[in-house]
Amino acid sequence: MIPRFAIADAPFEIAPLRAHLLRAEAGAYASFEGWVRNHNEGRAALGLRYEAYVALAEAEGLKIVEEALERFEIADAACVHRVGDLDVGDLAVWVGVSAAHRDAAFAACRWIIDEVKSRVPIWKHERYAEGDAAWLHPE
Repeated sequence: MIPRFAIADAPFEIAPLRAHLLRAEAGAYASFEGWVRNHNEGRAALGLRYEAYVALAEAEGLKIVEEALERFEIADAACVHRVGDLDVGDLAVWVGVSAAHRDAAFAACRWIIDEVKSRVPIWKHERYAEGDAAWLHPE
């Protein structure tokens, strides 16, 4: 069984996650992939480190996905977020949603990633080309 929300400390494959969302009643699938980019606010970035309070992060992430299942007319949804050191181009977060219709799949996918970014206790520590590093969104 694949959890609806997971924290991953290593790279993960999207194909089995997507396959887990397939349903006979679903005519649509929408996904979001967040990757580590090479810049932030005009500064060159080499990568980042995500840290999380894993038990709380997984509980809150699951709550978000379950709320999406109630809020939107979707068949299923899942989300995985990485922790640890990531390089530019690495997959940091993935969200997938299956639904009877694309509007619900797109809306739920967008809602899930927005809620994960605002509610789940995951912290980003970015490494810059100049040699320094900074916590982003420390609040």
